[in-house]
Amino acid sequence: MTLRPGEETCDVLIAGGGPAGVAAALTLLRQGASVLIAEPGRARRGWKLGESLSPQAGPLLEGLGVLDRVTHAPHTPCFGNQSAWGGSTLTDTDFLRDPHGPGRHLDRTRFDSALLDAAREAGARHRACPARAPRRLPGHWSITLGGETIRARYLIDATGANAGLARRVGATLRRDDRLVALAARLPPPQRSCHSSPRASLVESVPLGWWYTAPLPSGAALAMVMTDADVAAGHSLHEPDVWWRELMATAHVRARLHPRTTNPPAPLRIARASTSRTCPAAGPGWVAVGDAATACDPIAARGITTALATGLTAAEAVTADAAGDAHALSGYAERIEAIHTEFVRARALCYSAEERWHTSFWTRRRQPPPGDTRSDASDGTAPGAVFG
Repeated sequence: MTLRPGEETCDVLIAGGGPAGVAAALTLLRQGASVLIAEPGRARRGWKLGESLSPQAGPLLEGLGVLDRVTHAPHTPCFGNQSAWGGSTLTDTDFLRDPHGPGRHLDRTRFDSALLDAAREAGARHRACPARAPRRLPGHWSITLGGETIRARYLIDATGANAGLARRVGATLRRDDRLVALAARLPPPQRSCHSSPRASLVESVPLGWWYTAPLPSGAALAMVMTDADVAAGHSLHEPDVWWRELMATAHVRARLHPRTTNPPAPLRIARASTSRTCPAAGPGWVAVGDAATACDPIAARGITTALATGLTAAEAVTADAAGDAHALSGYAERIEAIHTEFVRARALCYSAEERWHTSFWTRRRQPPPGDTRSDASDGTAPGAVFG
């Protein structure tokens, strides 16, 4: 490959340096590939949602050689999930008997930074800018990074649920709903952090559902999940309205600082819809993490899915480079199957809440298209479905 002035090469360019991108990078580096990560550093613009790490992520992190980076401070153990779902009584799903140990409540910015550092230490190059203008040329891609032009044999889209890179190379993003999260960080409880519940909590309400969890800093995260049109119709983006709805909960409110009486400002609003990219891979490219399949947060498996898809995509890229003509299409088929099964599990979960007859809930009680099975009403709470 003849290079022009200002051009650089790599085997794989990864757009995005979150858990999915890093999992792909570490796997590829072990196979001897040269890897460049283009990560614009979005996490530095403010605090980031996604602080929950399930026990199932442990073996994946261990296999990548980075588990020791998340098992100590500032991250703290999560010993289970509580939910008031389908009734007013709290039910518990504990991790005490989980063979993988407890989950974790993360300082998400430091978690992502630690993983990116691990990739750099393993040999990945890094550019703090987005990947733009991908062009398919014979045998490689041409991508613009800032003022540079990079030639890469493969592209990996780890840009998140917007799947910006995959869409630019011809894929279609399909969203199943318009779920949004409206979140705030609240002051630490008055009691000692050591006596605070080390569990996540979900409570369903007519407008959707609330979530709270203790953060490693001692503060608490509180957020309501609902559809974008419901949020707009009830002005939930206004802190005083958000606060009034929070005060109407039973269990989430009980977790708050007893002296907290003022609504937080500002709120963090983020898209949280279930979506998938079709296809999730093509000639010379593959999507990972939320760019491949984004799950409703009720599953609490976003980071686990990111790690698993990153690792699996890297294996598919390696196989494709070795001559397996079906490796990338097989990965895309697998993502489609995983997403389809998730949508069915989500329907099972939401159908267990029969108290509310608002638009948010009626939209989610419909079985997935093509699903004729009749085992939807099994009384399943969020943690029991997804684990």
